Amino acid sequence: MRFPTAPAPHLAPPASTHRIMQWVLLAMIPGTAAQLWQFGPGVLVNLALAVTTALTAEYAMLRLRARHSRAGLSDWSATLTGALLAVSLPPIAPWWVTVFGTLFAIVIGKQLYGGLGYNPFNPAMVGYAVLLISFPKAMTAWLPPVDITGTHWGLSDAWNAIVHHTGPDGSSFDAVTMATPLDTLKTQLGLGRMADEIQSGPLFGALAGKGWQWVNLGYLAGGLWLLRRGLIAWQIPTGFLAALGTWSLVFFLLEPQTYPTPLFHLLGGATMLGAFFIATDPVTASTTPKGRLIYGALIGSLVFVIRAWGGYPDGVAFGVLLLNLAAPTIDHYTRPRVYGHPG
Repeated sequence: MRFPTAPAPHLAPPASTHRIMQWVLLAMIPGTAAQLWQFGPGVLVNLALAVTTALTAEYAMLRLRARHSRAGLSDWSATLTGALLAVSLPPIAPWWVTVFGTLFAIVIGKQLYGGLGYNPFNPAMVGYAVLLISFPKAMTAWLPPVDITGTHWGLSDAWNAIVHHTGPDGSSFDAVTMATPLDTLKTQLGLGRMADEIQSGPLFGALAGKGWQWVNLGYLAGGLWLLRRGLIAWQIPTGFLAALGTWSLVFFLLEPQTYPTPLFHLLGGATMLGAFFIATDPVTASTTPKGRLIYGALIGSLVFVIRAWGGYPDGVAFGVLLLNLAAPTIDHYTRPRVYGHPG
């Protein structure tokens, strides 16, 4: 009796690329919903602009490279890149900022290296870093969260701000924006004020910056779901958060009037988004178990250094990009030993 046979491997393959990307997008929902609640419908406008631009740019580049455009678009990687960049931007960033950053992420950060699997840097963070360097004012002008104002913007208000660069009722754009808690803390410390005095202000909540603490808790919930499903390795977020928490605790204990609490760092800025959704990118991150832990810890350490003494208030994007560059070296020196092999 003849039985059908198939070539190796005979084990069931892992989840497909498009399925993994879809699950990551689903895991972003709690954090994105918190952003939508705190900062208004501009988050949705940014998402629509970034995802549409990402898909259009991906299609155009695949056609220019004579690649199968349907297969390239169906892996959902461009959609995820657009979504990650969109939620990293201020909710009323000018439309051209979102479009330019997304184009740069897909065309320069991804496709010119050969597409998915060949890019050495996280494309979304490439786009973000270029925007932060090129348009620092637009990239640091955030709406005050609803926890402070008690009111929500409407969709038309957000649209006018993004497209026409005007606030509600024609008010000045600068009059309706403010710096983030991380930026405010850095600026005020530079003016000689004490950390506890600054954090007693209306911008700061019980855990971290008002509004931002809920956004980070939302991305933490989504990240834990990814861990539970085995879609990301535990070493990278653990190393990231442990290093950031440890350094912030050490300096807080040494100089509490100069450095904020560890909770402020862990639940402020893009910490949880970076730890679970950006640093864990399987293409650009370290791949060995020990290497992942080192990789995550070095990113967390760089984030603290940039926040404490650097020129930028957050530091997640630059920390990730610098360690993307170091990931091959980390993997080389943390390869598991093969006993009995002369090497």
